[in-house]
Amino acid sequence: MVDGVCGFRNWHHDVVRIGLPPFSNTKYSAEQDSVMTPKPNLSQPTARLATVDVLKSTALLGMIVFHFAYDLELFGYLAQGTMAQSTWLTFARIVAGSFLFLSGVGLSLAHFPTIRWPDFLRRLKIISLAAFVITLSTYIAVPDQFIYFGILHVIAVSSLAGLLFLRMNVLLVFLAAVLVFVLPFFFRTEALNTPILTWIGLSTQWRPSMDFEPFFPWFAPFLAGIFSARLARQFGLISAGPPPETMPNSFLKKIRWASRHSLTIYLVHQPILIGVIWGWSRLAL
Repeated sequence: MVDGVCGFRNWHHDVVRIGLPPFSNTKYSAEQDSVMTPKPNLSQPTARLATVDVLKSTALLGMIVFHFAYDLELFGYLAQGTMAQSTWLTFARIVAGSFLFLSGVGLSLAHFPTIRWPDFLRRLKIISLAAFVITLSTYIAVPDQFIYFGILHVIAVSSLAGLLFLRMNVLLVFLAAVLVFVLPFFFRTEALNTPILTWIGLSTQWRPSMDFEPFFPWFAPFLAGIFSARLARQFGLISAGPPPETMPNSFLKKIRWASRHSLTIYLVHQPILIGVIWGWSRLAL
């Protein structure tokens, strides 16, 4: 069953197709790579791509929809087994893959060709702390199925591993993504069955968890995001534009706000949904 704050279904043997998002007509700033600007000004803050903001906000909406449906089943408003249907399972995997894909895009846009170490380490610490909070809280609430390597954990580890691919040949990045995706289908070993190694994703057994997203194959959509951003730059699909602060579109500003606060939304949406449904249940009695 899918459960908990993160609550995405495990994915060990199913294929999810992740498309490349369109990057044309997007906003870009001082972090263009050497193809677009030979000497990027690293002193300026990163301006956000409107397309990435829209896609991230869409993924957040998908996550909220999924968890709302799950909570409705939990409280008996939907038939038992609803969330086990293939449609919902596929939807959950696409949403989880989208977060990882966009994290890879973001890493490439922010740290290519030069890694901005202060920004990178700050973001890594925040994500790692959030992952620890989820592990601790779920261990206290449901020790038999606590989240020891969920979506935030794999984003943190993928961010570190992704640094190795930022300046690698684009074709090699693509091949690495394919390899990471298919390897668990063809290779698993009992040597990795120990609790401290099952997060790798190549073990034959793993302990139950409300949300288990092992490094293999979930690092694949992250690499696909790096590949897409690199490819978009090489083909000039990222166009310059005014900084987000000058955009008059109020809807776009709301989208951008949600994208900038995605981690906070990710952490608090489930408690809010559960509280609302529980409150409604009390009123309906």
